[in-house]
Amino acid sequence: MTSATTDRTTDPGTDPAAGPGAPAAPRPGTAGATVLAYAGRQVRALHRLEPEVRRDAPDSVHRMRVACRRLRSCFRSYRRVLDRTVTAALEGELIWLAGELSGDRDREVLAERFRERLAELPPALIRGPARDRLRGYGSPRGGQPATRTRVLAALDSDRFRELLAGLDALLTAPPLLPAADRPDGKVCAKVLRTDARRFAGRMETARAAPPGPLRDHALHAARKAAKRARYSAEAARPALGKAAARAEITRWTALQDLLGEHQDSTVAREALVELAGRAEAAGEPSFTYGLLHGRETALADEYERRLAALYPGHGPRDGTPGAG
Repeated sequence: MTSATTDRTTDPGTDPAAGPGAPAAPRPGTAGATVLAYAGRQVRALHRLEPEVRRDAPDSVHRMRVACRRLRSCFRSYRRVLDRTVTAALEGELIWLAGELSGDRDREVLAERFRERLAELPPALIRGPARDRLRGYGSPRGGQPATRTRVLAALDSDRFRELLAGLDALLTAPPLLPAADRPDGKVCAKVLRTDARRFAGRMETARAAPPGPLRDHALHAARKAAKRARYSAEAARPALGKAAARAEITRWTALQDLLGEHQDSTVAREALVELAGRAEAAGEPSFTYGLLHGRETALADEYERRLAALYPGHGPRDGTPGAG
């Protein structure tokens, strides 16, 4: 009789190179096989996306950044499977690459948010040159050509080639630790519990924080923890089974998205305060910026109420959620 764990095959991308002295591939159903299969998919994505990024294919830069984040999360969460003395250096290079790819993405997101908020206002409430200032603030610094040049320079660099070579080497001769030979179900379940505790701890910190920047910062940290838990669940899919993995991924994605909306509102409020100051210094009315700030504050409150419903352990101890 074939067990549920032994009838799975190792991802082809994780097979070590053939030849004398080559390390044995992890046995199917072990944590090593499952984690390397996930890492292998992300490494192959980096290779596959390089030509797409070079020709500026739609969403290619974003997808390459996501592959970087998934690999980093895998290395961190599954540190009992893959030796951190090897993966830590690769993680640092993945952080560098994601940074080079980010360009003006954050400012573009902010620009889109400002466009949405302005569209909600009657024209009579948009005072002075507020519309132009908001558009100018959200415009990419240096323009699209400068961003494109930076991305291509990163892909042309020796540093990028060395990163890909290092990731390929990790798959060829994986730095497996003893836990890699354990059943993937046990190891993955422990990782998911650890990730859930990390998220719960950060949410408790946010709950205890007073309204304002401290709570906003704590919720941003919780968002990062939710994202890490989501990626851990993605890696654990073969161990969990499709239905259980889908439920885990859906749960963490919902939390990550809601916390992401809150963070976008936080960034927008900070920018609006800065813009109001610029307007006042120039003798312009700051009414519109204050109005939009109030709208963003109300949205942040709503995000926290929805978060409390989605994650019942979260709720303000005092004060108005998200205010400040």
